[in-house]
Amino acid sequence: MAVALQPSINARLAQKIGILESACISFAVGTLVLLLVVFISGRGSLKGIYSATWWELTGGILGALFVSLTILVVPRIGTAATMAAIIAAQLTTGLVLDHFGLFGFKVFPFDLKRLMGLAFLTLGAGLMIRH
Repeated sequence: MAVALQPSINARLAQKIGILESACISFAVGTLVLLLVVFISGRGSLKGIYSATWWELTGGILGALFVSLTILVVPRIGTAATMAAIIAAQLTTGLVLDHFGLFGFKVFPFDLKRLMGLAFLTLGAGLMIRH
């Protein structure tokens, strides 16, 4: 539910302050909330960041791109169509990641069942986008 609400809320804020500014505020508020949660109940260690490779730190860049693009797209095609496109793209990417076991995770080979799921979801996304 939160994933569907966030782009619409951010797009509404963007009408008042701008697209990039809305994405920045979204990340700033999220960062403050997460810092509070980490300090109250975090179980990990932020010191581990020193052993992370550069590409393991790119999630924030991808998140910023994702949030900024959803703020841009939602007012143009609507929340449902945006979510449909996102889910279809995520599933496609996930299938590739699983098939090759990228990032050191277990391999889940691509098969006919997964192809059918991808085809149906992509078809559904296409129907949502072409309202």
